[in-house]
Amino acid sequence: MAGELVVIALGGNAIKQAHEEGTTEEQILNVDKTAREMALIIKAGYRPVVTHGNGPQAGALLIQQEESRDHVPAQTLAVCGAMTQGQIGWMMQNRMSFRLLEADIQRPVCSVITQVEVSEDDPDFKDPSKPVGPFYTPEKAQELQREKGYIVREVKPGVTNSWRRVVPSPEPISIVERESIKQLVEAGGIVIASGGGGIPVKREADGSFSGVDAVIDKDRAGFKLAQDINADKLMILTDVEKVYINYNKPDQKGLDSISVAEAEGYLNDGHFLAGSMGPKVQAAIRFAKWSGKEAIITSLDKALDALEGKTGTHIVK
Repeated sequence: MAGELVVIALGGNAIKQAHEEGTTEEQILNVDKTAREMALIIKAGYRPVVTHGNGPQAGALLIQQEESRDHVPAQTLAVCGAMTQGQIGWMMQNRMSFRLLEADIQRPVCSVITQVEVSEDDPDFKDPSKPVGPFYTPEKAQELQREKGYIVREVKPGVTNSWRRVVPSPEPISIVERESIKQLVEAGGIVIASGGGGIPVKREADGSFSGVDAVIDKDRAGFKLAQDINADKLMILTDVEKVYINYNKPDQKGLDSISVAEAEGYLNDGHFLAGSMGPKVQAAIRFAKWSGKEAIITSLDKALDALEGKTGTHIVK
């Protein structure tokens, strides 16, 4: 099938804006905007495979589980990951199918409930790094830490009320459903996979998999997905048009096309926060190194322009 195969990793703003409560109606409206952009990309001849985050949704669902434990059994974080993967996958395939129909594009859309293998020995289990759920004031965060045992961190230093709960985020080792995803892509489907970074699982002695309580970073899982389907590009969408060094400082500078070596230098110099831009740049570096092709970081509304080289940050080997 003609057209470049692009893994597109959607940021949280594609589903829930920071100022929103996260109602079903709000999330569907956001996903519909995302679906319009995906339809434009498909109409331009690209073949996207879509993945997405689930931090706000998994965090909110985890709160609901904990608050209702006196009435019904609380589900594990792994189950919350599976539930939100299904929720967001449904929203995306629902709106993307409609927007493709509206554009007279005859392509089937489907979500694959995806498991991703991780190691129990991953260091992030001892030092959790993945933000989930809502933002809190410093005072509220400390209260939750004292009363509920949350591990909390300031995820955007210098920004008002930017404390969040953090949970383990182990490195993805392999995508369990990779062969199913590849076959669907080769058959011409628009596939939504590895949602929320995938459901974390560990391999048991008998060869089976069991759930692990963690949330895998969707950008790192997106790189693993791009490897498995031999993608031509990895595009990571966030809330800024370009990656910046000295972000939010007087000498802030947007990056256009940079080499892997330059990106690694900026990363090592601390320009990209671990809970924010850091994993995105790391995933882009890994893809460029592995494939010899470019990885792109940009905003959702600039996605097609970035694919056509008009904007965004392009990381090349």
